[in-house]
Amino acid sequence: MSRKRLQQLTESLLRSARHFNRKEVERLIKLFNTLAAESRERFAAAAGLDRNMFRNILHCTFGMMDDMIMDRVFRAFDKDNDSCISVVEWVEGLSVFLRGTLEEKIKYCFEVYDLNGDGYISRDEMFHMLKNSLLKQPSEEDPDEGIKDLVEITLKKMDYDHDGKLSFLDFEKAVREENLLLEAFGPCLPDIKSSMAFEKKTFQDTPDL
Repeated sequence: MSRKRLQQLTESLLRSARHFNRKEVERLIKLFNTLAAESRERFAAAAGLDRNMFRNILHCTFGMMDDMIMDRVFRAFDKDNDSCISVVEWVEGLSVFLRGTLEEKIKYCFEVYDLNGDGYISRDEMFHMLKNSLLKQPSEEDPDEGIKDLVEITLKKMDYDHDGKLSFLDFEKAVREENLLLEAFGPCLPDIKSSMAFEKKTFQDTPDL
């Protein structure tokens, strides 16, 4: 990437990914270029990060384990739906993922949890996500029954208009009243430790040789 192209891209991203400063944006672009080259080598991906490479980053860097959630995080980053994360999607996505305001994170988490993109989190979607994210406990009881009970408890707490599903407004109101509900259906944001480790590794000043 030419110096001029890097400057133009950085200027544009400083406006859209407003939680990063100039140096941080440049470092993220540099990291993206390294990862994209690796992605091409390993997965024969087009320009950018394909699903496999991105899931690899989510798992190895941010400790995510849940395949369904990782797939949804990929879709939340991939704004133009072309099955590849571009440099702009990478920096803008990380801006919310690492440093987003509560409002930005509420929108992001809702998008991740709305599995079919219809604007609601349905009973079925809650069931699938909770079943996926809860540890499998060996017991004689039918685990599905316990999860169904959990879905009903969740709806009771979060479904303000009592229509049997969560709209964005339901989700937003519930999270604003109780922040811990932000990741109610599975971890889709990095924990503080992995977030700080990523930032330190990516943004720390490297001594000039």
